[in-house]
Amino acid sequence: PFTLEAISVAHSIPESCSLLIATSIGRVVHTGDWKLENNPVSGPPTNVERFKAIGAEKGPLALICDSTNVLKEGVSPSERDIAKNLDRLVLEAPRRVAVTIFASNMGRLISIAKAAEKAGRQVVLSGRSLHRIANIGRELGLLDGIAPFLDHDAFKHLPPKKVLLLCTGSQGEARAAIARISRDAHPAISLDAGDRMIFSSWAIPGNEREVIDIQNRLIEKGVEVITNATELVHVTGHPRRDELRQLYSWLKPAVLVPVHGEAAHLNAHAELGSSEGIDKVLRARNGDMVRLMPEPDVSKDEVKAGELYLDADILCTPEQSGVRGRRRLSFGGMVAVSLCVGSDGNLRSSPQIFIDGLPELGGDYEEAGEVVEKAINSVFASMPNKRRRNADALGEAIRQAVRGELNAWWGKKPNVKIFLHRI
Repeated sequence: PFTLEAISVAHSIPESCSLLIATSIGRVVHTGDWKLENNPVSGPPTNVERFKAIGAEKGPLALICDSTNVLKEGVSPSERDIAKNLDRLVLEAPRRVAVTIFASNMGRLISIAKAAEKAGRQVVLSGRSLHRIANIGRELGLLDGIAPFLDHDAFKHLPPKKVLLLCTGSQGEARAAIARISRDAHPAISLDAGDRMIFSSWAIPGNEREVIDIQNRLIEKGVEVITNATELVHVTGHPRRDELRQLYSWLKPAVLVPVHGEAAHLNAHAELGSSEGIDKVLRARNGDMVRLMPEPDVSKDEVKAGELYLDADILCTPEQSGVRGRRRLSFGGMVAVSLCVGSDGNLRSSPQIFIDGLPELGGDYEEAGEVVEKAINSVFASMPNKRRRNADALGEAIRQAVRGELNAWWGKKPNVKIFLHRI
């Protein structure tokens, strides 16, 4: 048997908590995402007194701890520092202001809404996830006193100095609002020269290229782009090294398991824990099975771990999802050929050809369908009659010929399916 206690911690998402798991042989604190912040914009501060009390109790304690920000020394800046800077940037903007954030960052949404109010601007939301988080904030009372947000249809009706656009797409998602705005593909919103765009976020590793592309497109339009590289417009909800040291001193853990981070973060956190005198630091990776007590160790056993895709209404592994095949289709299109072949190896009727996703040039240019027909005819002309009676050999020969001829015509090898019917 065990008991479970939720401990309030500060983070960018409201109502975040750490967990204390108490058992007969020891206790475990799993921090979840957290940071130290005395006066958060949304929600209560981290419950420091409870952590101190846990550390003062007898019995072994294991700490499973967030590593996301361990590479940075000192203490994370406060959300209120960001709010002050946003107040200034919004107030000084000469024309429209647009801001993109992590949609789940309720504290940032509140800071931006208050900055807009001080500057006499109305907030327009664009992006379903932002509408959803705003509705949750209203239900929880976190947005009490903040004027209702407008939908994106109101954007074009407001004077440039009276509007602040809050939009999704901080990670470069192709279909998110700011990506479509940068391509002039949004149905209701456009940004022009002299407008100010604030990226109040940071690019998660792997998303940098897409984010930079959006920023460059906006700069080409004459939009002023502000990021954390030039102004303090984002801070994470995760602890830096001094905050981790502080937590160690309160909890006095006998065991540390660094989690939530890439290899560099996990290794740095492990080294920090060891240097701070924690007896046992377990270096685990996804899928590793860890024994915390009574003899802490990383077992040789593994638990199946990895990515899961939510593909419409189906939850599946990447291998089960069929996404790889869809990517191939998006790159090379599809050609399907249906043939009726007699027992003598000869065609009984003209092939039926289906083509999707290949160029359609028109005019005097040779069409893809003509290339496919020529490839099929060349196989029947060159392949011995005896071999054509082997359905598998004939189908594969046609498939390769069609792909090869289309590659010579187009420069890409499409996906080709051959349906051979024996008559």
